[in-house]
Amino acid sequence: MPGLVLHAGAQVSCFHAAPATVAPSAPTVQVSGSPVTTVRKLPVGGCPFQIPVGAGTKPQPCITVDWVMVSTKVRVYGQPLLLQAPPGSGPGAGECKTAEQLTQGVPQVSTMQTRVIAT
Repeated sequence: MPGLVLHAGAQVSCFHAAPATVAPSAPTVQVSGSPVTTVRKLPVGGCPFQIPVGAGTKPQPCITVDWVMVSTKVRVYGQPLLLQAPPGSGPGAGECKTAEQLTQGVPQVSTMQTRVIAT
């Protein structure tokens, strides 16, 4: 399925609005002036979410966004590009995960380039 190429500088957040870091992994390959990324685990910082576990409450913040939509045809340094379904804002193509790999929801993409599409 075609999608917009995710890049460093795209604004992605976990389901609970904590920012995720989209790091450049291929600085020489750029879209709209920003390096693309092939890193599927985006670190999340400062997620405040907690869910009840057993008799008490154990903090369960999102620590990563695992991106699942990747290019099947375009590769950079042998790795597939991360893709976002058009139009490029709204629910992200991934899963927010806790340290125990519990899924917390889908990430949100608020800003990214909308000119380059890959499959």
